[in-house]
Amino acid sequence: MNEKQPVLTGKDQWQVLKRLLTYLKPHKKAITLALFLLILTVTGDILGPYLIKTFMDNYLTPRIFPTGPLVGLALGYIFIQIGNIIVSYFQLLKFQEIALKIIQQMRIDVFSKVHRLGMRYFDKTPAGSIVSRVTNDTEAIKDMFVSVLVGFIQSGFLIIGVYIAMFLLNVKLALITTVLLPILFVIIVTYRRYSSVVYQDLRERLSQLNAKLAESLQGMTMIQAFRQEDRLQDEFNDINNSHWKAGRKNIKLDSLLLRPAIDMVYALAIIILLSYFGITSMNNIVEVGVIYAFVTYIDRFFEPINQVMQRLSIFQQAIVAASRVFKLLDENDLTPEQQNKETAKIESGKIEFKNVTFSYDGKTDVLKNISFTAEPGQTVALVGHTGSGKSSIINLLMRFYEFERGDIRIDDHSIKEFPMAEIRNKLGLVLQDPFLFYGDIESNIRLHAPDMTDEEVRNAAEFVQANKFIEKLPKGYKQKVSERGSTFSSGQRQLIAFARTIATNPKILVLDEATANIDTETEVAIQSSLENMRKGRTTIAIAHRLSTIQDAELILVLHHGEIVERGTHQQLLNEKGLYHKMYLLQNGVVDDIA
Repeated sequence: MNEKQPVLTGKDQWQVLKRLLTYLKPHKKAITLALFLLILTVTGDILGPYLIKTFMDNYLTPRIFPTGPLVGLALGYIFIQIGNIIVSYFQLLKFQEIALKIIQQMRIDVFSKVHRLGMRYFDKTPAGSIVSRVTNDTEAIKDMFVSVLVGFIQSGFLIIGVYIAMFLLNVKLALITTVLLPILFVIIVTYRRYSSVVYQDLRERLSQLNAKLAESLQGMTMIQAFRQEDRLQDEFNDINNSHWKAGRKNIKLDSLLLRPAIDMVYALAIIILLSYFGITSMNNIVEVGVIYAFVTYIDRFFEPINQVMQRLSIFQQAIVAASRVFKLLDENDLTPEQQNKETAKIESGKIEFKNVTFSYDGKTDVLKNISFTAEPGQTVALVGHTGSGKSSIINLLMRFYEFERGDIRIDDHSIKEFPMAEIRNKLGLVLQDPFLFYGDIESNIRLHAPDMTDEEVRNAAEFVQANKFIEKLPKGYKQKVSERGSTFSSGQRQLIAFARTIATNPKILVLDEATANIDTETEVAIQSSLENMRKGRTTIAIAHRLSTIQDAELILVLHHGEIVERGTHQQLLNEKGLYHKMYLLQNGVVDDIA
């Protein structure tokens, strides 16, 4: 998905930040403890220079060295430094734990949301883009919680503490240093304004890189078979180059407005400070300890400012990443909603399509007034050329998409009245290209159903005659299944898919060209299995080979989203229409078609 998201305004960024902070609510006690430890570390940072100032002004300058007070100062300073190290460790550890728990929950939210999205969303969004949001974008948010918020809070406490200490030492000079704050504010606002645009572009380019990589990996066979390596390489290079340009803009912006700009203001602060003490020393005595303390405090003041500016880069990336994640979480293109009537149960398996019209994009109808009835136990076959609407009928029956006009009824109940679990349990789907999960054969048949026994798994495999090849494997049902089942033939994968479907004992069987990718020998072997599967079950079958559905009680011929012919195999042949032409083509009889 290459569409550009609108640039985030300051208000948008603030809304994103507020929403991010809601993830802190479950961790109030841990945050309170972490903040208390943070205050202790900041207090230690403030007290250290004050103790040294006391030593310089009260003891070193007048050359008075009483043992007791000096030992007390030394021990106090050492205690503060050691205490700071210990407290800082636990404070950072606590903040890190909170951040990791927040990102853990956020990833769970995103992953759960992805599984609730409707098929329309996946039709328009590349898989790589979704992966980028679940992994890269949440990782950027984690960096914000781990380093940015902790750094901002720590820097805020330290800046406040430094100003309190400076006002206690010299009110006039402390007031003079406040003129630096507007300058710092302008730098921060300027950086935030321009960096949000740059980082948004950067995240989008990274998403495109992931999308292109995912597409290449999934289609590697076709890429190599059709020698598309160079073309894909060029396309990847173009996206990668755009990502590099966006990254270069980011570096230029950081190089100008982060450390260098703050260092310039820091140098100005030191000039103001030393000039003030130089002018003051002409008329009054200036204590060396005060000069040391102020220089140290100015340094302590600008160090957190520098850290804030450095982390502002991470913060901007996180805000942009979070906006992308929240956009996914707010996506309303969900799976179709059900009315969930408790009385709606699928028992006999009667299916009725009543004037169903459907469009994927809301503009072009791919199904037009589809009406037919499949009686319990009947087989209804759908045939037609590519794009005629066969798969769309299956998609609506499986509730992958919502339809706007007409109705689909099962056992005299609208399909919208059934709980989704009832539909998934009572409708068994076998696709043309079955998907196998990483694991073993047994887990792919059982699909982790806790109440399914090993005997039921084996019975399902025997029912579809998959046991014949499974039992010949070195580990049998425990044979490892690689990603998408690539180590098995298409026929073997299909047989496992048949076993998986029959194991749930569905009342309605949905076959989406289930034998299209199977060789003739395997097809013959599983035809008897399909006959057994269809007994007592209503079957809706998309047929690629007309020979496989000749015994269907009803054959529907679709053309441009409409049912143009219907009847049994023999009836349709006698009509000499579209079905007859398709039959002649598949049997190699070309002369009779014209």
